[in-house]
Amino acid sequence: MLAVTLRRKFFGLYQEHNALSRGFQQGKHTMRVKNVGAHVAPWARYATAVPVIAYIALTMTGCGGKETQAPAPQAVEVSVVTVSPSDAPVTYEFVGQTESSRQVEIRARVDGFLDNRLYTEGAMVKTNQVLFQMDRKPFEARLAAAKGALAQQQARLKTAEANLKRIKPLVAQNAVAQKDLDDAQGQRDAAAAAVESAKAEVEQATLDLGYTTIATPLIGLSSYARVQEGAYVNPQNSLLTYVSQVDPLWVDFSVSENEMLNFRRDVETGKVRSPGQEEFEVEIVLADGSVFPRKGRITFADATYNQQTGTFLIRATLPNPEGILKPGQFVRVRLLGAVRPKAIAVPQQAVLQGAKGHFVWIVDGEGKARIRDVEVGPWQGGNWFILAGLAPGDQVAVDGLARLTVGAPVKIAGEGASSPSRPLRQGPGQASSSKEAGEK
Repeated sequence: MLAVTLRRKFFGLYQEHNALSRGFQQGKHTMRVKNVGAHVAPWARYATAVPVIAYIALTMTGCGGKETQAPAPQAVEVSVVTVSPSDAPVTYEFVGQTESSRQVEIRARVDGFLDNRLYTEGAMVKTNQVLFQMDRKPFEARLAAAKGALAQQQARLKTAEANLKRIKPLVAQNAVAQKDLDDAQGQRDAAAAAVESAKAEVEQATLDLGYTTIATPLIGLSSYARVQEGAYVNPQNSLLTYVSQVDPLWVDFSVSENEMLNFRRDVETGKVRSPGQEEFEVEIVLADGSVFPRKGRITFADATYNQQTGTFLIRATLPNPEGILKPGQFVRVRLLGAVRPKAIAVPQQAVLQGAKGHFVWIVDGEGKARIRDVEVGPWQGGNWFILAGLAPGDQVAVDGLARLTVGAPVKIAGEGASSPSRPLRQGPGQASSSKEAGEK
């Protein structure tokens, strides 16, 4: 209607313009030269308006016809995974520290000068391998003196036994008094006791001489020498070094009270199937992210709750024949063997977070994008367990999420199965941006 009105006005102005133009040419209208701005011919007022009105009229002409429809929105291309519940292995991870299964102190048992160190510091040593040698000469002299004292006491015993043997017949003949027999018997017994004491001195001197050669009682990794050659060793500095057994090796880690209670609750409610404490398989991850090739078992669980740390101490034992692990290393401990039955997991990049919590983008039956609120659980590798919000068969978008809007048509570029039993391959949208999270 507006276009028709404008066209009519334009046609009337056009006719008046033509009439004025003809009158001007015949001299009916004049214009003063001295005051051009004040006395302009009437037709000139319409000269500038005509093109503008013509443009508006031509522009509005299309409005009176059929409306131009907006182009249909293009489908957003995304990759999806199809939700498929299955039994998923559950991994529990803790921070642990390696410890020698047997560590011994190598100490000097006698006082004396240290002559030699006979091992390479930090090297693996074998059972009964000599590590240090002390000065033997003083102890050899003591042993010789003890043997001489023993021989002297043995000679006295022999003399006392001979005297006793001679007196006994005389007493029977009443040739000597009974007191003489008692004295002879006492001398013989005293000599025998002196012999036993001398034997003990010899044995002690022999032990002391043997203690000058210091060996390790087990196979293990040696430490550095605390005392160097030429030093005098006494009870104050008797510690010479350590030897730590590294095969097998212990790994100690702590489990908090909350973690213990949550695990028990999950087992009781059926969310997790536990293999039993002794059946857990222990895997070690080193500081560079590599996995130790050998696995172990839990061999000790402290029943006492540590009030200072709020944790329970757990110990695992692992074989370490190559000596790759050393005592004192900080490692990550993974407990394998538990299973989460009929679990649903999606790649981590598919889960976004908005003002109301976590959500995912799904493709409905009509091929359009929809938002689905979900309740998330723990991570498992590159996946995120979904406790509620998804059902089997749902198609969850894993990339191209920033271009999605509610109700927008979606073109599926690639489709995979959401299998929590194996880590899904990470896509380009692994980390959700704040923009994607805020679109909800």
